[in-house]
Amino acid sequence: MTTETTSAARAFRGTHTEGRSPEELRELVSHMGAELELAPAEHIIEWAFATFGERFCITSSMGDAVLAHLASTVAPGINVVFLDTGYHFAETIGTRDAVEAVLNVNLITIEPPLTVAQQDAEYGKDLYRTNPDLCCKLRKVQPLQETLDGFDAWASGLRRAETANRVIAPVIGWDARRGKVKVSPIARWSDEQVEQYIAENGVLVNPLVYDGYPSIGCWPCTRRVAPGDDPRSGRWAGTNKTECGIHS
Repeated sequence: MTTETTSAARAFRGTHTEGRSPEELRELVSHMGAELELAPAEHIIEWAFATFGERFCITSSMGDAVLAHLASTVAPGINVVFLDTGYHFAETIGTRDAVEAVLNVNLITIEPPLTVAQQDAEYGKDLYRTNPDLCCKLRKVQPLQETLDGFDAWASGLRRAETANRVIAPVIGWDARRGKVKVSPIARWSDEQVEQYIAENGVLVNPLVYDGYPSIGCWPCTRRVAPGDDPRSGRWAGTNKTECGIHS
């Protein structure tokens, strides 16, 4: 189990075998999307791993290790991509390190091409405050896009229960912007199902979740949430922004 930084991640991508064409991938989505819509999350991951092999990865923001744990049980050694924006809470980095230590996964840490200091010098200090959309683009969306170029399919822990914007997230969908198959194995899971899985399997959870942060992003743009409020209301609080752009 190894952690790969951005330069190593680039080299890692270069080792991949040639992938399927966009037409072939869209055909897979059209055939398998409806068939797997009601399948258990484990079966969805098994299908994706069997279908795409080393050209399939999961992504994790390390709010918890539910998806990484699920994947490690059915596809040992699976690639888990973590995006280190340079603005993460220490607890998030600690959760990433713990996942690498205890789960049978290949953890790949990617970073933006610019450090925070370099971004401040080029775009002005605290871009997350002056232009949060651009900050997310530079530190999240573009680095992930570059990394996913080496894969045919990627999975995330996206769940429909999290926000109204995610209600229509398919279990197997087509990511037109990236030209990839997008897999959401736990899209249909309720909050209660997530909590049950964590309790039954002793899954790692970011300590911030128990400190009033049910949805965890970069520290400058994440606030505690009052009991009973929308779990994502602490993200970009006081703005009209609701997503970083990765899932849009």
